[in-house]
Amino acid sequence: MIPIPAAVIFVLSLAVIALVYKRLTLSGDSETRVGQCMTIGDREVQEDNYGVLETQTGTLLVLADGMGRKYGGKIAGRVAVETFMDLFKEYKAFEKPQYYFRKAFHAANRAILNKVEDGRGSASVAAALIANQTLYYALVGNIKIAVYHGGDLVPVSEGHTVGVLARQKYLQGILTKESAISLLNYNRLYNFVGQDGFKDIEFFSQPLPLCAGDAVVLLSDGVFDTLCWREIEQELGQGRDAEQQALRIIERVNCSKLSSKDNASIVIYRC
Repeated sequence: MIPIPAAVIFVLSLAVIALVYKRLTLSGDSETRVGQCMTIGDREVQEDNYGVLETQTGTLLVLADGMGRKYGGKIAGRVAVETFMDLFKEYKAFEKPQYYFRKAFHAANRAILNKVEDGRGSASVAAALIANQTLYYALVGNIKIAVYHGGDLVPVSEGHTVGVLARQKYLQGILTKESAISLLNYNRLYNFVGQDGFKDIEFFSQPLPLCAGDAVVLLSDGVFDTLCWREIEQELGQGRDAEQQALRIIERVNCSKLSSKDNASIVIYRC
């Protein structure tokens, strides 16, 4: 019998340890900080897209909800996310968050117009920067950004639907109460990337401090139009594994009896 060199035994031992660690990780013994999940719903094409980029400086979350014809929405969503990820690497996003967001949204708008012909593709896009327990965010369209804190999921963004615009105009004294009420539930978008007239971006009014145990959540309308807010809170309250929480929330969407379910996507970041 040929003896096995000690060096070979050492290498094999390391390999076994690595395999055991990997199996423990996959079995759910460890918690994941970031969770992402999506479903196509009852649609023929998945037009949602998302991206997460973690660096030593901080984390970028991006969620895009594409809209369009002949795969235009799918292309628009992908182009938007890729643009945000690429510019994050070029600009020092955490030094000037608003500057980064502005550059990224306008670059995504141009890229979609150049990629998709005849206005066949557009997208709602939301992005969040998280560093040093602080949240910076911006969005265009109808994606919600929310913070889960102390058992409550609190929206921090409004969005660009006609209903939101009507409420803003009423508060400014431009619309009558009756006119505003008639439009409050009107969810048609008036602003999105992939159009010549794009200009409005909803920015954070001030950086939001986060606490240990909080979660930053990005949701497409396929999630919050299908599930009630309490259902989402219940899943976010189950442990701290973001990947498992994202999966369970999308499972709830799939199990919903709501007819004609839209694409639905969620991104969760646990502090």
